[in-house]
Amino acid sequence: MSQRTERRGIHVDQSDLLCKKGCGYYGNAAWQGLCSKCWREEYQRVRQKQIQDDWALAEKLQREEEAAYASSHGVQTQSTTPPQPGHASLGPFSKFEEKKTNEKTRKVTTVKKFFSPSSRTASKKETQEGKTSPSISRHASFDTDQVSKDFVDFLKNLQKPGREIHKQCRVFLVNMSSKKDLGADELSECVQDFYQNLADRLMTHFKGSSESVEQVMDQVEKYIMTRLYKSVFCPETTDDERKDLATQNRIRALHWVTIQMLCVSMDEEIPEVSENVVKAITDIIEMDSKRVPRDKLACITHCSKHIFSAIRITKNEPASADDFLPALIYIVLKANPPRLQSNIQYITRFCNPSRLMTGEDGYYFTNLCCAAAFIEKLDAQSLNLSPEEFERYMSGQASPRCSSAEGEWPHTGPGAGVAATNPVLAQLNHNLEQLSTISSRQEKVMEAAQSLQADLLSWTESVQREVNDILEKYPLTCTVSAIDANNIDNDNLPPPLTPQVFAG
Repeated sequence: MSQRTERRGIHVDQSDLLCKKGCGYYGNAAWQGLCSKCWREEYQRVRQKQIQDDWALAEKLQREEEAAYASSHGVQTQSTTPPQPGHASLGPFSKFEEKKTNEKTRKVTTVKKFFSPSSRTASKKETQEGKTSPSISRHASFDTDQVSKDFVDFLKNLQKPGREIHKQCRVFLVNMSSKKDLGADELSECVQDFYQNLADRLMTHFKGSSESVEQVMDQVEKYIMTRLYKSVFCPETTDDERKDLATQNRIRALHWVTIQMLCVSMDEEIPEVSENVVKAITDIIEMDSKRVPRDKLACITHCSKHIFSAIRITKNEPASADDFLPALIYIVLKANPPRLQSNIQYITRFCNPSRLMTGEDGYYFTNLCCAAAFIEKLDAQSLNLSPEEFERYMSGQASPRCSSAEGEWPHTGPGAGVAATNPVLAQLNHNLEQLSTISSRQEKVMEAAQSLQADLLSWTESVQREVNDILEKYPLTCTVSAIDANNIDNDNLPPPLTPQVFAG
């Protein structure tokens, strides 16, 4: 049996979704398969190693500079005798001190320089911020003020701890306003450190009540990220925008992928299934309109639950994890969510890490990351196609058509017929089939009409020939009656009997 017929659908082992360090939490492709906790530890280890390497390099350069200076100073002492020895080495020594100071400064700021944007990028960003539409600014200001009001109202129930939390958040926002030159990873590190420190304090205050801590941290995240959203979402120091465009173009190029190619167990002919599919698409698109990472995660969770409902209705049994990922990939291909990569990176960098490590939110988000990665690497083998078919579909030379019987739901096996990618394409294919049928019927009608016309002409000619043959065989002759011609006494007859002569 060929490899193409052996493979059925997209399968991802659930263990592949977990952290590669084996801690039991969900991993993330953006964190190289690690969970947020292990990734922060790894990131800090790499950053510390980078700082140590910078120190070693600085010391090495310093020793080389000292050796070069000593060598050049010795040569100058042997060749010439300066009139003022105390001032002879002042110039080179001052340059050496300046070099040494620069190296010490570089030791501390190497990582910041690596992630910080250029002055031109910063000025460009400031210019764009200064040209923001007043209506947009007013709308953003209204949202921010409303979130601030809700946050204060929530903290009033905590009384004294609430005031302390509000103070800490305001101080943190002030500090973040002075760190606009940092890179996205460093900004993420600052936010995550604040989350961790505040959660530790709250855990002590609430005496280990994780539920109460989670409620407070959700409000803190909403307050902080609503205010920081404009400066940390898709920053210019990253390539998030380029990745967004690449993903959107990739999904557009894969518009021909059908639900059968992905082996998705959903029958969109069922009204309830179709309704859940539409809701799932709406939720994944709505994710981009949210500002808070938790709200974006909620959109992903709602989308995933609608997918599970659609699968359950189609199969008349609970959906499995193996059915979910192919269906999620199909929904992403149909929706083509705006700024998908930027939203994934934003959630990864600034969401409360506990939400991404455990629970259904973390599970659904990890699957979305897997779906995005799968779409980027999708090939002919993934869709049970030959390389030639894949290339024809990608180039637009051919398009899959629905080969199943009308009204019959095709099976999801390797030999199943190919259906349309979405309802619009399905309707388009149906209309094309109807036009093809009408065209063939029209050709048959035209052939029958032409045949009838030929029969009428031949019948007329045959009738004419028969009439002519009869006339030739039996010619028609008109003779005058003998009575009318020879009767000489007609004038003597009474009027009723007098023959009447009519001029013909």
